Amino acid sequence: MKLGLSIGYSGAQLHVPVRLVQRAEELGYDTVWTAEAYGSDAVSPLAYLAGLTRRIRLGTAVMQLAARSPANAAMCAGTVDALAGGGRFIAGLGVSGPQIVEGWYGEPWGRPYYRVKDYVEIMRKVFRREAPLTHDGREISLPYRGEGALGIGKPLKSILHMNPDIPIYLGTETDAMVRLTGEIADGWLALGFVPGSLSYHMPLLEEGFRRAEKATGKKKTRADFTIQASVHVEVEEDVRGALARLKPGVALYVGGMGHRDKNFHKEMMIRRGFGDAAERIQELYLAGRKEEAIAAVPDEWVDMKSLVGPPARIKQRYRAWEESGADALTVRSRQPEAIEVMAEAARLNRPA
Repeated sequence: MKLGLSIGYSGAQLHVPVRLVQRAEELGYDTVWTAEAYGSDAVSPLAYLAGLTRRIRLGTAVMQLAARSPANAAMCAGTVDALAGGGRFIAGLGVSGPQIVEGWYGEPWGRPYYRVKDYVEIMRKVFRREAPLTHDGREISLPYRGEGALGIGKPLKSILHMNPDIPIYLGTETDAMVRLTGEIADGWLALGFVPGSLSYHMPLLEEGFRRAEKATGKKKTRADFTIQASVHVEVEEDVRGALARLKPGVALYVGGMGHRDKNFHKEMMIRRGFGDAAERIQELYLAGRKEEAIAAVPDEWVDMKSLVGPPARIKQRYRAWEESGADALTVRSRQPEAIEVMAEAARLNRPA
């Protein structure tokens, strides 16, 4: 199993952990991933890291669709890939949520399913330069002919001859979006994935593969596709203390993200056998009783989604992730010890 390193997005002060990324590269990590919310962007740190690393691939998890037009997202991906020497950039995309899309970017939420589909197709057209760029989509059309248009937009080809095969991964979670990921993407940033969940997700991805084959006439199989899972890792003797530090994030997403009646994080928790706890967390969180909601998060649920504890415990529990069916696992940690322990667990730079 390949390993990745997530460095996320910044807090109040921007700090790119260069030495941590360089050490991950030395250890044999395959990828480093950035993110964005409503502060630091996901692309700029990768341009910086491109000049300070030699091999590790550079991925966004994710670039928010509303932050850039698809042509600009392709420009960013193509530029950083070229700076990095070619063949190193992974364009990970996601829709974010309506609070950020409409509140931060001032864009309509619209129909995310069709926007993602248009967005990916336009990016691929930019990469490949097979013809001047045009697109007639349900959410995005080029040249633009909507309100305020002069009507003189011109189809153009990228001046930069980009890598035509820059991979596009999608960070998705609902059934419909996971199917779409299988259909149009090269990989899945597998939100909500835990050991044992592939049996639920694989039929969705396979349906997407069949749709891709029907649309293109080219066979698409599991071998053509990457599942990139992720896990929080913390080396800590106090297992219960480490789990407790993760519970506020769980309470926020299960209790406060999405609509009361349509919350993927809550639904995932229910599917994995924690229905009573999920209902209680949401009830408490929406009532403003956040500390009680945090306390209601079961240790077992947090433990299922993370690797925490002494090195021996992490290595033993890593085996379930290695056998989960995912192709790669992104380590969400800035703890140097965690990076080292995971490299040992995955037997990086060693004969199999």
